[in-house]
Amino acid sequence: MKTLPTKALLGCAAAAALLSTGSNAWAARDYVWAAGSSTVFPFATRVAENYAKKTGKKAPKIESLGTGGGIKLFCSGTGDGFPDIANASRPMKRSEFDACAAKGIKDIVQIKIGFDGIVIATDKNGANYNFKTEALYLGLAAKTLRGNDFAPNTTKTWKDVGYGLPANPILVYGPPPSSGTRDAFIELAIEAGARKFPAAEKVHAEDEKKFKELVDPLRKDGWVDAGENDNAIVQTLTKTPGSIGVFGWSYLEENMDKIKGASVNGVKPSPVTVANGTYPLSRSLFIYVKKANIGVTQGLQEFVNEFVSDAATGRGGYLQSRGLIPLPAAMHDSQKQQAKALPKMARPAA
Repeated sequence: MKTLPTKALLGCAAAAALLSTGSNAWAARDYVWAAGSSTVFPFATRVAENYAKKTGKKAPKIESLGTGGGIKLFCSGTGDGFPDIANASRPMKRSEFDACAAKGIKDIVQIKIGFDGIVIATDKNGANYNFKTEALYLGLAAKTLRGNDFAPNTTKTWKDVGYGLPANPILVYGPPPSSGTRDAFIELAIEAGARKFPAAEKVHAEDEKKFKELVDPLRKDGWVDAGENDNAIVQTLTKTPGSIGVFGWSYLEENMDKIKGASVNGVKPSPVTVANGTYPLSRSLFIYVKKANIGVTQGLQEFVNEFVSDAATGRGGYLQSRGLIPLPAAMHDSQKQQAKALPKMARPAA
């Protein structure tokens, strides 16, 4: 019987060990995979194009599943059957972080790539809106305050809501529950509007979970889940007079010949008002990276480096021309350092 050389035996042992541990080093992909936010999608797609041109490597796979959908897939397992990156238009939640940990994903790197504003848009020839956050809550929540009690929302037009709004029917096309844009809109517009009323603020102070249960659900007869394709919402606005759309700033900037943005609390969305936080519906955008996949998935480190480069996310970078609002210079530099050092993120507080 022929005996295998020592090196061959060691090689077989190493392979068996990789298989037994389920290491993604055993069957590494030759391309990067990122999934998640529809808002981050056009930015990630552009970075993927530039990365492929610069490196000559296979272009990354970029999927628009919504922030929640992308993080769920990202956290579903290790290895080449799951994304290397989750694109997100809100911070990762503690429950999502814990779901990752339960599947063995314990070294997650959070990188902030820029700012975005959630815009409330109408057809360019439609009525002008100046929303108060209170009006957004009263117009769009499934239940609203009637005195000190929460009751089903029966308003039919924005004029019924008040605050000097036009008599157009309440018809809003927006993102589905899987979307980070929807999560952020509920927090920044619906919840913020509700908290302007003492009765709702009292519930929030006493029981935040109950507050969210009462306030967060959106009405089904005025809000239409329009999927993760924000360009489709833009097209709907031009074909449905009087309707309103909710999506990220970049889609407004790219279509200003067709649509216009409403003011919120007297402030119009713009790169300046979003970056300085005076526009009430401003937020940060992120990518989440599996540190364990660095050096395993071919090109992952290079793709992350391209994402945080001055050429991409720096002031005047090619993503700014697509509607990304850049971080201040010092913050941008700190995120470039994050991409190099790859520190593990802390468990979110909520």
